[in-house]
Formats: sequence, C-alpha cells, structure tokens
Amino acid sequence: MTRAVFSLFLAMFLVGAAAAATPVEPTHGRLPTDSIYQLPISLTDQHGKTFDWRTRRGQPQIVGMFYTSCRYICPLIVESGKAVDRSLTPAQRAKLGILLISMDPARDDPAALMAVVKERKVDGRWTLATPKPADVRSVAGVLDIQYRQLSDGEFNHTSALILLDKDGRIVARTERMGSKLDPEFLEAVKAQLD
Repeated sequence: MTRAVFSLFLAMFLVGAAAAATPVEPTHGRLPTDSIYQLPISLTDQHGKTFDWRTRRGQPQIVGMFYTSCRYICPLIVESGKAVDRSLTPAQRAKLGILLISMDPARDDPAALMAVVKERKVDGRWTLATPKPADVRSVAGVLDIQYRQLSDGEFNHTSALILLDKDGRIVARTERMGSKLDPEFLEAVKAQLD
C-alpha cells in the first residue's frame, strides 16, 4: 500500500470516527496525521482486559496480525517477534511493546489468546488481543495486512511484523518470518529504542 493510499484510507476512517473518538491525553499532544492511532480501536487482551490501542502510545511497538488456530505461518510470526526480542538488551526490551492482533475474533477469545502465550512461551510484555469483528478490516487496512477467510475457517493473509514509533507511525516492516532475523528490521527496532 503506498503512503498516498494509506493516507486516503486513514482519512476515510477518521471522518466517520471523529465524533466517537475520545480525546488523546494532553501530555502527549496531538497525534501525527500518519499515526495508526488516529483510528479509534478497542482491543481485548489475553487477560480479558479491554483497552483503547491508543494507550500504547509513548512506547515503540512491534505489531502483527495472526489467528490462534493457525498451525502454519502464525507460529512463525510469533517466533519472528521472539527472535527480535532475544536480540535486544534487557534495557532495550523494557522500552518495546509487542502487540499481536487477531484477525479471527469469532474464535480468539481471551482463553485462546492465553493458550498461545503459554504454548509459545512469550513473556508478560507481549499483548495478544482481539478487536471487535467490525474493526478487523480497519486494523488490517492501517497495517497493510491483506487477508481473506477461507471456507474451512482458515485465513490466507500477509505475514508481517510492523514497527511503530512511539506515536504510532509505521517506520519499518518485515515479511521475513521464522527464527532468522531480518537485520534491517532489527536495526530499525534498535534505532527506535536508543
């Protein structure tokens, strides 16, 4: 998705959501116009807690989309995030948020999300979350994730990790999945944490 298409997509959602949007905390100032947080979305995490994703502002984030019943590429998305995480110092890790968002809210309740947390052995800094069904397409759109559900309930989807700066602007992206790191993506992550 080009930056112009992204901006147009985001603008269309902002017009419709402007009346419902809650104000951003004044301590952070106004959101940049190209921040994904311009889109007001609520997510429910693996603990059953519902939160506005804009509360993650202030800390760089690695974000991806997945679904819990996937046995092929989604575990590799998690492993890719873990590989980046392992390559950071403890001080760098403390500055980074990791958010995986489900594209399957019909099945991915908090218990299903927590099962992945335990199975994949991710630590407490990781948030696995599900949007409302009506918001999945919007989240995928601002992250430039393409997906479609198949007749058997599985999904074809883009496999990517997206790096956001502290204000929710996309600064890097990798589609290299697995335990082998994308060195350019890792360097972009480290640059956001210095």
